[in-house]
Amino acid sequence: MNNHVSSKPSTMKLKHTINPILLYFIHFIISLYTILTYIPYYFLSESRQEKSNRIKAKPVNSKPESAYRSVNSLDGLASVLYPGCDTLDKVFMHAKNKFKDKSLLGTREVLNEEDEVQPNGKIFKKVILGNYNWLSYEEVFVRASNFGNGLQMLGQKPKTNIAIFCETRAEWMIAAQACFMYNFQLVTLYATLGGPAIVHGLNETEVTNIITSKELLQTKLKDIVSLVPRLRHIITVDGKPPAWSEFPKGVIVHTMAAVQALGAKASVENKPQSKPMPLDIAVIMYTSGSTGLPKGVMISHSNIIAGITGMAERIPELGEKDVYIGYLPLAHVLELSAELVCLSHGCRIGYSSPQTLADQSSKIKKGSKGDASMLKPTLMAAVPEIMDRIYKNVMNKVNEMSSFQRNLFILAYNYKMEQISKGCSTPLCDRFIFRKVRSLLGGNTRLLLCGGAPLSAATQRFMNICFCCPVGQGYGLTESSGAGTITEGGYFNTDKPHPRGEILIGGQNVTMGYYKNEAKTKADFFEDENGQRWLCTGDIGEFDPDGCLKIIDRKKDLVKLQAGEYVSLGKVEAALKNLPLIDNICAYANSYHSYVIGFVVPNQKELTELARKKGLTGTWEELCNSREMENEVLKVLSEAAISASLEKFEIPVKIRLSPEPWTPETGLVTDAFKLKRKELKTHYQADIERMYGRK
Repeated sequence: MNNHVSSKPSTMKLKHTINPILLYFIHFIISLYTILTYIPYYFLSESRQEKSNRIKAKPVNSKPESAYRSVNSLDGLASVLYPGCDTLDKVFMHAKNKFKDKSLLGTREVLNEEDEVQPNGKIFKKVILGNYNWLSYEEVFVRASNFGNGLQMLGQKPKTNIAIFCETRAEWMIAAQACFMYNFQLVTLYATLGGPAIVHGLNETEVTNIITSKELLQTKLKDIVSLVPRLRHIITVDGKPPAWSEFPKGVIVHTMAAVQALGAKASVENKPQSKPMPLDIAVIMYTSGSTGLPKGVMISHSNIIAGITGMAERIPELGEKDVYIGYLPLAHVLELSAELVCLSHGCRIGYSSPQTLADQSSKIKKGSKGDASMLKPTLMAAVPEIMDRIYKNVMNKVNEMSSFQRNLFILAYNYKMEQISKGCSTPLCDRFIFRKVRSLLGGNTRLLLCGGAPLSAATQRFMNICFCCPVGQGYGLTESSGAGTITEGGYFNTDKPHPRGEILIGGQNVTMGYYKNEAKTKADFFEDENGQRWLCTGDIGEFDPDGCLKIIDRKKDLVKLQAGEYVSLGKVEAALKNLPLIDNICAYANSYHSYVIGFVVPNQKELTELARKKGLTGTWEELCNSREMENEVLKVLSEAAISASLEKFEIPVKIRLSPEPWTPETGLVTDAFKLKRKELKTHYQADIERMYGRK
């Protein structure tokens, strides 16, 4: 995927401060070591360079608008994981029979919880967690079967909707498997959605039953239950919450364990009334609502299976030795697909959360282990926001090292970057220099998958080097993407040397459309003359000669300035967001003005230090509201923008510093931490008017 900055190793090297004569001697030693180790390496292994130079995808015909396919699937798209397993219940049955007594889902035991008072007076809840407790494939199957039967006893009918509004945890996956078995249509909602969005999703799908947790019932659902008139049963996955008097009449709260017990007692005749078919809806997945009210995407069994089949083909040697750490929202298609891929191949899935992922995570008590250290996963999915955060934290620690340690790290980093570009490995650097960084994610990670938004080249290269494993960027769910044409912004599929245009995706993974939204479905989906279904992604891409797809723009991110220049807001943000001074940034422009402005969430430590150097004082809020501070930050941004080769008209001219971070809870970013531009525009409307000279 595109990162909007040069990805050549020479442009991404770290800067050192070593005496030139000493540096010359060090380079001589490194060159000697490289020559001695390269000879056996050359004869004993295939170069990564040879692999990277291979053709990955080709157009299926000579027309400019031709679809591209993976060279492994030129004769037909992969659509089924195992013969005969054309629905998700069959996939799980196959896995259960094959891996019966092997561990599948793991959850850490909570040993202790305590409140910790911070220096600023805020109270953070800290936890001490024990070992992972595991459920086998057989145990998960039995629990899912009993739960599905229990839901059936509560009146849930096949091909009707049931909602899950819950954090990522083992019970989420058990509930999902129950729905797949009994042909219930699972409606998924992000746990961080606001009240109006939750009400919209529940009422639009007309659900009578909802699966949730005690915490979300108390903090989110309690206040809106009366606005969902069809609701009859609430099932809590982690025990029964305290009752409250305002609870609407006719709504009953059950525990998941009680529903499972009900299903276990039922007779054999009450087993699934109808098995799902490949084209039946498996999931109605509500989006994170980045452009307004969330939309429900109808995903069939065959859609999901085609997607995870393509994903599985991109993970080498996926199998029983692998351990996956699940912490992203299961209501996000990336996490759900990743976990279903692992479940179908005999992997263990250990559950976590962003607050307990690492030893330094916000809810982990100092001195105790985070989930990654305990689980030691081999596979992990992440969104760019999390990888960018890791990158900044590690680089901040590098900058705090002694001069000797810092220069040693930088030399090793730059050396490994050069070796990777040649297709070679660096076992000594990995073992002695990067081992500590790699241990942040447990030390055994062999593949990182990033999705949900573009990842910058600098962060991708950093993760690849320091965590000693490939970093794959996921775009879509299959191995096939096709490029159509678009004239907006000056992109054409006849462009040379690379064809460019809006990305269209075709295949069995293309979903059925939006729930109760025929107009939007017709706008985003179509069928060609051969009956092939296509999705218009809204992303603009180009194909490299080897068939690799690069995302270069987003239609909705393209803004035409007053003078006619097109600005890609995403390009501007990608060039600036990895600065140590920046925690988050949103670029803004419109056609009534000739320049770009920006909203910036500064890094508190870096901004405070910059203020000290410039002789500026005040509280955090006062610094962020200071025009002098805005100007100082703008200077840093401008220098970085020029270094990143942004055009003059792309560089923000004015900015607003935000003292509050943007989190899903604020409603300014999605669960995948993608910017909600509409909400951000509304939130900063007064600042927009000020920066454009109306105030």
